[in-house]
Amino acid sequence: MREFLSQHDVFTVGELDLFLSEKGSGKPSTRKAILTYYRKQGRIIPVRRGLYAVVPFGSLPDSSPVDPYLLTAKITKNAVLAYHTALEFHGKAYSVYTRLHYLTTRRALPVRFRSYEIRGVPVPRSLRAKGKEMFSVVRHKRSGVKLRVTSLERTLVDVLDRPELTGSWEEIWRSLESVEFFDIDQVFEYVLLLENATTAAKVGFFLEQHKETLMIDDVHLKPLRKFCPQRPHYLISKKRRGGRLVKKWNLIVPDEILNQSWGEVL
Repeated sequence: MREFLSQHDVFTVGELDLFLSEKGSGKPSTRKAILTYYRKQGRIIPVRRGLYAVVPFGSLPDSSPVDPYLLTAKITKNAVLAYHTALEFHGKAYSVYTRLHYLTTRRALPVRFRSYEIRGVPVPRSLRAKGKEMFSVVRHKRSGVKLRVTSLERTLVDVLDRPELTGSWEEIWRSLESVEFFDIDQVFEYVLLLENATTAAKVGFFLEQHKETLMIDDVHLKPLRKFCPQRPHYLISKKRRGGRLVKKWNLIVPDEILNQSWGEVL
């Protein structure tokens, strides 16, 4: 068991069962006894049913650091770090949050652990219909564990599609502005998969605002304009007042965003 704990910062009961089976000790009663023993010893911390964090030697259970990305990645099968959590993982978030989001095809209740709140977000329906749930999802190793996270290209589109999962527009703008390069073809392909005209306009507007730093020409943005709304749409759907119409994208944008005079505009 010490071997197992030394190889895992966070583990599921399924992973433990596999390890015990390989050692010839696959009985449920054995697993239960092991978990009870190591909990009493202060070597493991229950996060939720079936999920545990390992306490390193020399650390105390109440103060032992736990990697929130590993927790989120193992919170459910096939979890994908997404939205602001993906920005943080990629090192591009302007701020650090204690609320983490992951994409899931299963219904999931929020999990609270210490100061963290981990929430599942359903995979967009248009992706499920096309069997494209894992489009532009990349794998990264962290502490020897392969976890899934949306690419920067998909994250760009996702945070503009669901801004309420990322925070203020200042947070969104400043975070995305820290990205030096986007694969524009991949961005466009994902926009088309979502089938949302307002999202297409938001993405086009952001890219146009930053075309010099991202080295994007107008000709690159032209295909995206075909998928914009036919009538004006508000960039902030819940705040349908004020702002200026950006005709090229048929998008009504608040002055705070156009001028980047940041305040809480969500």
